[in-house]
Amino acid sequence: METNATIQLVRNATLVLNYAGHRLLVDPMFMPKGAMDPFVGKERNPTVELPMAVEDLTQGIEAVLVTHTHPDHFDPVASEVLDKSIKLFQQPADEAYFQNAHFTNTETVQDSTVWLNITIHRTGGQHGSGEILKRMGTVSGFVLQAENQPTVYLVGDCIWTEEIEQTIQRFQPDVIVTNSGGAAFPGFEATPILMDEAQTIALIHQSGNAKVIAVHMDALDHCLTTRASLRQAADEKNISREQLVIPQDGETIVL
Repeated sequence: METNATIQLVRNATLVLNYAGHRLLVDPMFMPKGAMDPFVGKERNPTVELPMAVEDLTQGIEAVLVTHTHPDHFDPVASEVLDKSIKLFQQPADEAYFQNAHFTNTETVQDSTVWLNITIHRTGGQHGSGEILKRMGTVSGFVLQAENQPTVYLVGDCIWTEEIEQTIQRFQPDVIVTNSGGAAFPGFEATPILMDEAQTIALIHQSGNAKVIAVHMDALDHCLTTRASLRQAADEKNISREQLVIPQDGETIVL
Protein backbone atom coordinates (compact mmCIF):
# COMPACT_ATOMS: atom_id res chain seq x y z
CA MET A 1 0.00 0.00 0.00
CA GLU A 2 1.38 3.41 -0.89
CA THR A 3 1.59 5.55 2.22
CA ASN A 4 1.85 8.98 0.62
CA ALA A 5 -1.42 9.76 2.35
CA THR A 6 -1.23 12.33 5.16
CA ILE A 7 -3.68 14.12 7.43
CA GLN A 8 -2.84 17.52 8.85
CA LEU A 9 -4.88 18.82 11.76
CA VAL A 10 -5.27 22.55 11.27
CA ARG A 11 -7.47 23.43 14.27
CA ASN A 12 -10.62 21.97 15.80
CA ALA A 13 -12.05 19.70 13.05
CA THR A 14 -10.36 21.44 10.11
CA LEU A 15 -8.12 18.97 8.28
CA VAL A 16 -6.02 18.93 5.14
CA LEU A 17 -5.81 15.48 3.52
CA ASN A 18 -3.25 14.51 0.95
CA TYR A 19 -4.88 11.40 -0.46
CA ALA A 20 -4.50 9.46 -3.69
CA GLY A 21 -2.53 12.32 -5.19
CA HIS A 22 -5.11 14.99 -4.31
CA ARG A 23 -5.36 17.69 -1.65
CA LEU A 24 -8.67 17.93 0.19
CA LEU A 25 -9.88 20.32 2.86
CA VAL A 26 -12.31 19.12 5.55
CA ASP A 27 -14.63 21.32 7.64
CA PRO A 28 -12.89 24.68 7.24
CA MET A 29 -13.18 27.07 10.19
CA PHE A 30 -10.83 29.94 9.34
CA MET A 31 -12.00 32.69 11.70
CA PRO A 32 -9.40 34.28 13.99
CA LYS A 33 -9.26 33.59 17.71
CA GLY A 34 -12.19 35.09 19.63
CA ALA A 35 -14.33 35.95 16.58
CA MET A 36 -17.39 34.08 17.89
CA ASP A 37 -19.41 34.44 21.09
CA PRO A 38 -18.85 31.83 23.81
CA PHE A 39 -20.97 28.68 23.55
CA VAL A 40 -21.08 28.16 27.32
CA GLY A 41 -19.95 31.52 28.68
CA LYS A 42 -16.32 30.50 29.38
CA GLU A 43 -14.42 32.35 26.66
CA ARG A 44 -14.85 33.58 23.11
CA ASN A 45 -14.41 31.08 20.29
CA PRO A 46 -12.25 29.82 18.79
CA THR A 47 -10.01 29.87 21.86
CA VAL A 48 -6.79 29.53 19.84
CA GLU A 49 -5.44 31.06 16.62
CA LEU A 50 -4.96 29.19 13.35
CA PRO A 51 -1.45 27.71 13.27
CA MET A 52 -0.84 29.00 9.73
CA ALA A 53 -2.07 31.65 7.33
CA VAL A 54 -5.33 30.94 5.50
CA GLU A 55 -3.58 31.51 2.13
CA ASP A 56 -1.05 28.76 2.91
CA LEU A 57 -3.82 26.48 4.08
CA THR A 58 -5.94 26.80 0.96
CA GLN A 59 -3.05 26.56 -1.48
CA GLY A 60 -3.47 23.64 -3.87
CA ILE A 61 -6.81 22.53 -2.38
CA GLU A 62 -8.78 20.65 -5.05
CA ALA A 63 -11.94 19.80 -3.13
CA VAL A 64 -13.72 20.51 0.16
CA LEU A 65 -15.65 18.03 2.31
CA VAL A 66 -18.19 19.50 4.74
CA THR A 67 -19.75 17.19 7.33
CA HIS A 68 -22.31 19.84 8.39
CA THR A 69 -22.56 23.62 8.49
CA HIS A 70 -22.27 24.54 12.17
CA PRO A 71 -19.94 27.55 12.28
CA ASP A 72 -17.09 25.55 13.82
CA HIS A 73 -17.12 23.34 10.68
CA PHE A 74 -17.86 25.86 7.95
CA ASP A 75 -17.59 29.50 8.86
CA PRO A 76 -18.15 32.86 7.10
CA VAL A 77 -14.42 33.29 6.53
CA ALA A 78 -14.22 29.97 4.68
CA SER A 79 -17.27 30.98 2.64
CA GLU A 80 -15.52 34.21 1.72
CA VAL A 81 -12.01 32.98 0.91
CA LEU A 82 -12.76 29.70 -0.87
CA ASP A 83 -13.18 29.93 -4.62
CA LYS A 84 -16.92 29.64 -5.29
CA SER A 85 -16.19 27.22 -8.14
CA ILE A 86 -14.19 24.77 -6.00
CA LYS A 87 -15.48 21.20 -5.88
CA LEU A 88 -17.44 20.91 -2.62
CA PHE A 89 -19.07 17.77 -1.21
CA GLN A 90 -22.01 18.23 1.16
CA GLN A 91 -24.73 16.24 2.91
CA PRO A 92 -28.32 16.47 1.58
CA ALA A 93 -29.35 18.63 4.57
CA ASP A 94 -26.92 21.37 3.49
CA GLU A 95 -27.82 21.74 -0.19
CA ALA A 96 -29.72 25.01 0.27
CA TYR A 97 -26.99 26.43 2.52
CA PHE A 98 -24.32 26.16 -0.18
CA GLN A 99 -26.68 27.35 -2.91
CA ASN A 100 -27.38 30.46 -0.85
CA ALA A 101 -23.63 30.89 -0.32
CA HIS A 102 -23.23 30.86 -4.14
CA PHE A 103 -20.97 27.82 -4.43
CA THR A 104 -21.36 26.64 -8.01
CA ASN A 105 -19.61 23.25 -8.06
CA THR A 106 -21.22 21.42 -5.15
CA GLU A 107 -22.16 17.78 -5.05
CA THR A 108 -24.58 16.23 -2.60
CA VAL A 109 -23.39 12.84 -1.45
CA GLN A 110 -26.52 10.77 -0.89
CA ASP A 111 -24.81 7.42 -0.47
CA SER A 112 -21.50 7.45 -2.34
CA THR A 113 -19.83 9.17 -5.26
CA VAL A 114 -16.60 8.83 -7.21
CA TRP A 115 -14.43 11.90 -7.67
CA LEU A 116 -11.37 11.45 -9.87
CA ASN A 117 -9.83 8.27 -8.38
CA ILE A 118 -11.42 8.52 -4.91
CA THR A 119 -14.66 6.91 -3.77
CA ILE A 120 -16.44 9.00 -1.13
CA HIS A 121 -19.12 7.31 0.98
CA ARG A 122 -21.36 9.39 3.23
CA THR A 123 -22.03 7.94 6.67
CA GLY A 124 -24.59 8.82 9.33
CA GLY A 125 -24.40 9.56 13.02
CA GLN A 126 -25.92 11.42 15.94
CA HIS A 127 -24.74 14.85 17.10
CA GLY A 128 -25.84 14.13 20.66
CA SER A 129 -28.78 12.30 22.23
CA GLY A 130 -32.15 13.07 23.72
CA GLU A 131 -33.41 16.66 23.79
CA ILE A 132 -30.16 18.29 22.67
CA LEU A 133 -30.01 16.09 19.53
CA LYS A 134 -33.19 17.78 18.23
CA ARG A 135 -31.41 21.14 18.34
CA MET A 136 -28.17 19.96 16.72
CA GLY A 137 -29.58 18.90 13.35
CA THR A 138 -28.27 16.42 10.81
CA VAL A 139 -24.59 15.56 10.55
CA SER A 140 -22.62 13.20 8.34
CA GLY A 141 -19.24 11.55 8.13
CA PHE A 142 -17.29 10.34 5.11
CA VAL A 143 -15.29 7.24 4.22
CA LEU A 144 -12.60 7.69 1.56
CA GLN A 145 -11.30 4.80 -0.49
CA ALA A 146 -8.80 4.66 -3.34
CA GLU A 147 -6.51 2.09 -4.88
CA ASN A 148 -3.25 1.58 -2.94
CA GLN A 149 -4.44 4.00 -0.26
CA PRO A 150 -5.56 3.43 3.33
CA THR A 151 -9.34 3.54 3.88
CA VAL A 152 -10.03 6.67 5.93
CA TYR A 153 -13.21 7.16 8.00
CA LEU A 154 -13.96 10.74 9.04
CA VAL A 155 -16.58 10.14 11.73
CA GLY A 156 -17.76 13.76 12.00
CA ASP A 157 -19.57 15.35 14.96
CA CYS A 158 -21.02 12.10 16.28
CA ILE A 159 -21.34 10.34 19.59
CA TRP A 160 -20.50 6.63 19.80
CA THR A 161 -23.52 4.65 18.61
CA GLU A 162 -24.29 1.30 17.01
CA GLU A 163 -24.42 3.08 13.65
CA ILE A 164 -20.76 4.12 13.97
CA GLU A 165 -19.81 0.59 15.03
CA GLN A 166 -21.62 -0.84 11.98
CA THR A 167 -19.82 1.63 9.69
CA ILE A 168 -16.48 0.43 11.08
CA GLN A 169 -17.50 -3.20 10.52
CA ARG A 170 -18.65 -2.45 6.98
CA PHE A 171 -15.60 -0.52 5.76
CA GLN A 172 -12.84 -1.90 8.03
CA PRO A 173 -11.04 1.47 7.90
CA ASP A 174 -7.26 1.71 8.31
CA VAL A 175 -7.60 5.21 9.78
CA ILE A 176 -10.49 6.66 11.82
CA VAL A 177 -10.67 10.37 12.63
CA THR A 178 -12.86 11.06 15.66
CA ASN A 179 -14.17 14.42 16.86
CA SER A 180 -13.46 13.70 20.51
CA GLY A 181 -14.04 17.04 22.24
CA GLY A 182 -16.79 15.80 24.55
CA ALA A 183 -18.66 19.05 23.92
CA ALA A 184 -21.75 19.76 26.04
CA PHE A 185 -24.12 22.63 26.68
CA PRO A 186 -25.32 24.07 30.02
CA GLY A 187 -28.25 22.05 31.31
CA PHE A 188 -27.25 19.12 29.09
CA GLU A 189 -23.87 18.24 30.62
CA ALA A 190 -24.90 14.60 30.94
CA THR A 191 -25.47 14.27 27.19
CA PRO A 192 -22.35 15.28 25.26
CA ILE A 193 -22.78 16.10 21.57
CA LEU A 194 -19.38 14.65 20.65
CA MET A 195 -17.45 11.60 21.77
CA ASP A 196 -15.75 12.07 25.12
CA GLU A 197 -12.90 10.04 26.63
CA ALA A 198 -15.01 6.96 27.39
CA GLN A 199 -16.76 6.94 24.01
CA THR A 200 -13.50 7.41 22.10
CA ILE A 201 -12.00 4.47 23.99
CA ALA A 202 -15.12 2.38 23.26
CA LEU A 203 -14.62 3.14 19.55
CA ILE A 204 -10.92 2.20 19.75
CA HIS A 205 -11.83 -1.17 21.27
CA GLN A 206 -14.13 -1.86 18.29
CA SER A 207 -11.83 -0.47 15.61
CA GLY A 208 -9.66 -3.52 14.89
CA ASN A 209 -6.16 -2.47 13.83
CA ALA A 210 -7.18 1.02 12.77
CA LYS A 211 -5.09 4.04 13.68
CA VAL A 212 -7.45 6.43 15.49
CA ILE A 213 -6.72 10.16 15.17
CA ALA A 214 -8.63 12.26 17.70
CA VAL A 215 -9.32 15.93 16.93
CA HIS A 216 -11.85 18.69 17.83
CA MET A 217 -10.21 19.50 21.18
CA ASP A 218 -8.74 22.57 22.89
CA ALA A 219 -10.27 25.09 20.47
CA LEU A 220 -13.85 25.76 21.65
CA ASP A 221 -15.18 26.66 25.08
CA HIS A 222 -17.84 23.91 25.21
CA CYS A 223 -15.40 21.03 24.61
CA LEU A 224 -14.87 19.36 27.98
CA THR A 225 -12.52 16.61 26.76
CA THR A 226 -8.97 17.89 26.29
CA ARG A 227 -5.94 16.34 24.64
CA ALA A 228 -4.49 15.80 28.11
CA SER A 229 -7.61 14.17 29.57
CA LEU A 230 -8.02 11.88 26.55
CA ARG A 231 -4.37 10.82 26.63
CA GLN A 232 -4.60 10.12 30.35
CA ALA A 233 -7.74 8.00 29.87
CA ALA A 234 -6.06 6.10 27.01
CA ASP A 235 -2.91 5.51 29.06
CA GLU A 236 -5.04 4.05 31.84
CA LYS A 237 -6.46 1.55 29.33
CA ASN A 238 -3.00 0.75 27.92
CA ILE A 239 -3.87 2.21 24.52
CA SER A 240 -0.63 2.98 22.71
CA ARG A 241 0.35 6.26 21.07
CA GLU A 242 0.48 4.40 17.76
CA GLN A 243 -3.12 3.24 18.08
CA LEU A 244 -4.47 6.60 19.32
CA VAL A 245 -2.83 9.67 17.84
CA ILE A 246 -3.76 13.05 19.35
CA PRO A 247 -2.19 15.67 17.07
CA GLN A 248 -1.40 19.25 17.96
CA ASP A 249 -2.72 22.08 15.78
CA GLY A 250 -0.68 22.20 12.58
CA GLU A 251 0.70 18.67 13.01
CA THR A 252 0.81 16.30 10.01
CA ILE A 253 0.40 12.54 10.41
CA VAL A 254 1.61 10.08 7.79
CA LEU A 255 -1.04 7.40 7.39
